[in-house]
Amino acid sequence: MAGSGQRKIPLDETLKNVSFKIFITNVEKPTENERGKVFTTCPEGEENHSAPPDVTTYTSEHSIQVERPQGSTSSRTAPKYGNAELMETGDGVPVSSRVSAKIQQLVNTLKRPKRPPLREFFVDDFEELLEVQQPDPNQPKPEGAQMLAMRGEQLGVVTNWPPSLEAALQRWGTISPKAPCLTTMDTNGKPLYILTYGKLWTRSMKVAYNILHKLGTKQEPMVRPGDRVALVFPNNDPAAFMVAFYGCLLAEVVPVPIEVPLTRKDAGSQQIGFLLGSCGVTVALTSDACHKGLPKSPTGEIPQFKGWPKLLWFVTESKHLSKPPRDWFPHIKDANNDTAYIEYKTCKDGSVLGVTVTRIALLTHCQALTQACGYTEAETIVNVLDFKKDVGLWHGILTSVMNMMHVISIPYSLMKVNPLSWIQKVCQYKAKVACVKSRDMHWALVAHRDQRDINLSSLRMLIVADGANPWSISSCDAFLNVFQSKGLRQEVICPCASSPEALTVAIRRPTDDSNQPPGRGVLSMHGLTYGVIRVDSEEKLSVLTVQDVGLVMPGAIMCAVKPDGIPQLCRTDEIGELCVCAIATGTSYYGLSGMTKNTFEVFPMTSSGAPISEYPFIRTGLLGFIGPGGLVFVVGKMDGLMVVSGRRHNADDIVATALAVEPMKFVYRGRIAVFSVTVLHDERIVIVAEQRPDSTEEDSFQWMSRVLQAIDSIHQVGVYCLALVPANTLPKTPLGGIHLSETKQLFLEGALHPCNVLMCPHTCVTNLPKPRQKQPEIGPASVMVGNLVSGKRIAQASGRDLGQIEDNDQARKFLFLSEVLQWRAQTTPDHVLYTLLNCRGTIANSLTCVQLHKRAEKIAVMLMERGHLQDGDHVALVYPPGIDLIAAFYGCLYAGCVPITVRPPHPQNIATTLPTVKMIVEVSRSACLMTTQLICKLLRSREAAAAVDVRTWPPILDTDDLPKKRPAQIYKPSNPDTLAYLDFSVSTTGMLAGVKMSHAATSAFCRSIKLQCELYPSREVAICLDPYCGLGFVLWCLCSVYSGHQSILIPPSELETNPALWLLAVSQYKVRDTFCSYSVMELCTKGLGSQTESLKARGLDLSRVRTCVVVAEERPRIALTQSFSKLFKDLGLHPRAVSTSFGCRVNLAICLQPHRLGKLADQGTSGPDPTTVYVDMRALRHDRVRLVERGSPHSLPLMESGKILPGVRIIIANPETKGPLGDSHLGEIWVHSAHNASGYFTIYGDESLQSDHFNSRLSFGDTQTIWARTGYLGFLRRTELTDANGERHDALYVVGALDEAMELRGMRYHPIDIETSVIRAHKSVTECAVFTWTNLLVVVVELDGSEQEALDLVPLVTNVVLEEHYLIVGVVVVVDIGVIPINSRGEKQRMHLRDGFLADQLDPIYVAYNM
Repeated sequence: MAGSGQRKIPLDETLKNVSFKIFITNVEKPTENERGKVFTTCPEGEENHSAPPDVTTYTSEHSIQVERPQGSTSSRTAPKYGNAELMETGDGVPVSSRVSAKIQQLVNTLKRPKRPPLREFFVDDFEELLEVQQPDPNQPKPEGAQMLAMRGEQLGVVTNWPPSLEAALQRWGTISPKAPCLTTMDTNGKPLYILTYGKLWTRSMKVAYNILHKLGTKQEPMVRPGDRVALVFPNNDPAAFMVAFYGCLLAEVVPVPIEVPLTRKDAGSQQIGFLLGSCGVTVALTSDACHKGLPKSPTGEIPQFKGWPKLLWFVTESKHLSKPPRDWFPHIKDANNDTAYIEYKTCKDGSVLGVTVTRIALLTHCQALTQACGYTEAETIVNVLDFKKDVGLWHGILTSVMNMMHVISIPYSLMKVNPLSWIQKVCQYKAKVACVKSRDMHWALVAHRDQRDINLSSLRMLIVADGANPWSISSCDAFLNVFQSKGLRQEVICPCASSPEALTVAIRRPTDDSNQPPGRGVLSMHGLTYGVIRVDSEEKLSVLTVQDVGLVMPGAIMCAVKPDGIPQLCRTDEIGELCVCAIATGTSYYGLSGMTKNTFEVFPMTSSGAPISEYPFIRTGLLGFIGPGGLVFVVGKMDGLMVVSGRRHNADDIVATALAVEPMKFVYRGRIAVFSVTVLHDERIVIVAEQRPDSTEEDSFQWMSRVLQAIDSIHQVGVYCLALVPANTLPKTPLGGIHLSETKQLFLEGALHPCNVLMCPHTCVTNLPKPRQKQPEIGPASVMVGNLVSGKRIAQASGRDLGQIEDNDQARKFLFLSEVLQWRAQTTPDHVLYTLLNCRGTIANSLTCVQLHKRAEKIAVMLMERGHLQDGDHVALVYPPGIDLIAAFYGCLYAGCVPITVRPPHPQNIATTLPTVKMIVEVSRSACLMTTQLICKLLRSREAAAAVDVRTWPPILDTDDLPKKRPAQIYKPSNPDTLAYLDFSVSTTGMLAGVKMSHAATSAFCRSIKLQCELYPSREVAICLDPYCGLGFVLWCLCSVYSGHQSILIPPSELETNPALWLLAVSQYKVRDTFCSYSVMELCTKGLGSQTESLKARGLDLSRVRTCVVVAEERPRIALTQSFSKLFKDLGLHPRAVSTSFGCRVNLAICLQPHRLGKLADQGTSGPDPTTVYVDMRALRHDRVRLVERGSPHSLPLMESGKILPGVRIIIANPETKGPLGDSHLGEIWVHSAHNASGYFTIYGDESLQSDHFNSRLSFGDTQTIWARTGYLGFLRRTELTDANGERHDALYVVGALDEAMELRGMRYHPIDIETSVIRAHKSVTECAVFTWTNLLVVVVELDGSEQEALDLVPLVTNVVLEEHYLIVGVVVVVDIGVIPINSRGEKQRMHLRDGFLADQLDPIYVAYNM
């Protein structure tokens, strides 16, 4: 490195031909530093050809561990798979044979793809490969030569510089005691107090004496030299802080200045507590006023703040302290390597670290600043900055004392009232220097109203502490523009760069020469995102104009290294992290040796791998480069770095762009937070800003969309989420800035409460897996041998064979249920079949065999005589759940009519419930309608007339008034295959489907259930189900007549007034078997969760329950059944008692799991417990089953849907090709059984469409059997368990309905899976439903909380669906509780909801359209 006047910088070609507007100061020739620091640089030629040095044997006085480049020669042993002798095939099946290591190696290679490949591919699955951003082939790459480290001027040795800072204080305190040291201001801008050097000296001595001698006892002092103590002083009391700080230095204890904790849970205060704890702080020094203002407990104690150690609070006011004895004197040493103070630093994640600064570093730093700033004795300096840390501490508390300067301290509270106050003080005191931030300049501009008396000509240096920020340059320019006419000279503005670790990194020197303009760099923003410097022109929008922050500090060496990986020197046109080697820096993070090593002990390397110096460098945390003339440019902070799809963006740049969009009109300057959150393996940019209180919704959306456009065009990056919050609601740092990590935390927890949110996932999420292309499945040509398809066992299973079961079933003699009832009425006339309970749990009504028979006879007479019905006519039964319904059903059978049970309209909600009743009556072609007197009136009421056309009702018969006579004869059907009844139900997709049940199917159904549940006359069964369709109707109306057991009927609607009704009845009647629905279970779980103790006291005992079956037509809800079991375990409920059933339209009950606990289980009459498997949710979307371990990512628990009923056969078929599938393959469940329904009953006569639902054949294999298609996806899996008959048990797992599933991006999603994720996302989401609308996924969430939480849910819902399902949510609708419609089975009516959404009838709290 040659050169006499100025340093020659190897300039990269791209920079050489560009006129940098730049001035170059005269820099001393490089000389050996005080400590003889050595630099090595490689001549260009050798760099690439020499062999890399053997770094392993490198030694020096500091032993340096050099990180090896990844992929270097260090060998990693490949994992061994089992024994090398034991060969394993690719499937992991061991084959015992001795083989050579070569073959074994080959086998291992075949196995290896199971291990995730390289890190840059997030292989999430064999198929769902998240797109990895491929590097842009045209992206700019650095082309310059390797940079040379830059040495600052030599630190001059001035003879009268003190040997330590305490020595300086002693000197000024004794020779010029009257000289002013510090003037503090009140909130009116009047001088409050002047601290002289004499007072500072005597008071600091007093504090030092009291700390060492008056705390604890003489034998056991609380504080010894070297201990850490906290300094807790408010921002308006620099004098008390200064006295305490110097008191600590004199006592040789280590001050840790921190902020005043205002409440017990300030933003970030807990982290400060952790720092104090780790530093072993037990004493906190504070001022009188501050001590009085701390929160107190009722006894007057200062409470322990959250996360803080127990502290002794010590007030440092002179009047509270003892005078030191005449002979006591502090021990003033020369500066050494002891710690002088610890400065706290808040990291990106909110954690707080303590940077230790030694006494020699403290002194050297003061000397370097004095030299760089040209400080002289008794100069006046105005300080607006926080005096407890950073630039404010270094200039306003430390360097000022070394040079006996006078500091005018402006508190933050005064700046709030009068932003011009600092300028007025500069004029008033003719100050030579001022320390400000760019916001102080900005505020002064805003408040400035052409004041006459302002004259800034006294200023020789205006230090801009955040001069390294991208927006400071505009503040500096604007400030100069306005105040140049007031005597401000351009060369006075001196931006500086600093960091807690490296202290002052660089500062622009004050100069008298006003002809040389300061350094400017206009850099391409696009280049910067790749870490490359490309000079551009100012006319463009997408450029970053940076100002230099001056030269390297005196006595320091600086270089830039690559931000990640090995600290390799950057090229001249490359952005890197600035590293500094100097005495005047921090030395460690207190107590954290690992982090210290990574930051404070860095050895930058040349490209050949040689360290450039034997002394360690310190990472400053600043990103930048050293430009022409040795000028330092900073373009961002490591902490603010966001790497979005491989490109680096700086949070501060994004803030600057957002502020440039109509600044001041809409958001508050400086009240904007930018951070990134990781969603789906990439960082996503979030902007949060405080909007002004008077802004309208219109304004805010206009501003938001303009910000999005600006950031997109200038930074070429999408913003994931833009949120506006009300003014003054973001968490603040003590000096009024935004507490970034706390804001991010609130955003992620959903506690930010924004008033406007705009999410743009569509533009910025670019790494979703490619949409799935469907592959043609194996067709009939696939190999089928015996029961194997493509090498897998065919997925088929069956319940016990009805023909082979020997039982003394008397009812089998009869083909028809009507005959069974007549037989029971003769043989056991007084046996009670039905007991109905009311909401108080007492018996409202009961029916014996003979009562039911007689009642049915009278109804039959009524149908024939009053209704004039023929046999085969359809009759709608519109009854509340109860005994009347049962009697009416058998009355129809006795008269030869076909009954249809219909849920009555809801008296409080006729408008929506009556049309469904009308529709079923019409679609079923009912010739007549039977009901009670009460409902009769309701059907003819004014409200009913408003909802439907009441004139078109069929004749209505009221069964409360029955004829007294018996029918001449009871109808007996001629053929068991004739119609017994119609079963109508509205599916979750809103389809009304009626199925035909023949007499044969009905009897077979009852027999199957009797055998599976072991029902006989002496048993009692409690039923809490709706009796209108499916298995609920069969259990309520038919089974007791067939099997003779007593049914205790509990209408589910009664549970709304008395949630404990069902369980109390089960306990009171000592019931062993009970049936319920999910909605009943949910009511109990939610309604009785907190009452288990009181129920126990009331004698509720569930220990006799052996089976509690949930009747359902969906995938088992594991979470609900488990929480129900857990909740009522204390009341004696056996954990194995709860199980589920599964039925659908084509077959009302396919599986039913009656558990057998106790003796019967040992006799082997029962099947095994239902098993749970975990499947990979991502494979499921591809219609594949992939079993995984519990707890593995993307795992979904599936519970077996109960044991297959006797007489039922199941096969799994491909819904498209109709071919049979193998074991553990996902397909449609097909069923063959004597109790299948015989077809759909529709008025439209369009049965051809669905005809294959009831009679489908496989396309190959067993093509003879006729199957019914359930419309549900599921799979069969052979388990290790054995059935009662000793066979291996085949478990059926239901995944979901085909017509509910959503096809998105070529994949099949089941709404419930997305809904489960969303409900987990935030505590206020009580319910959720999803549906698609024109290819957009719409998520409706019910909010249980205040409306201000509504917008918190939008980003959380979007995040969780992206993370777990790889889908972008199009619309998030936040609604009140109860808006999502749910049917009687507890299933969500998503299509009704969708219709409501499209018709704008949901009355939402908020609708967010994700752009």
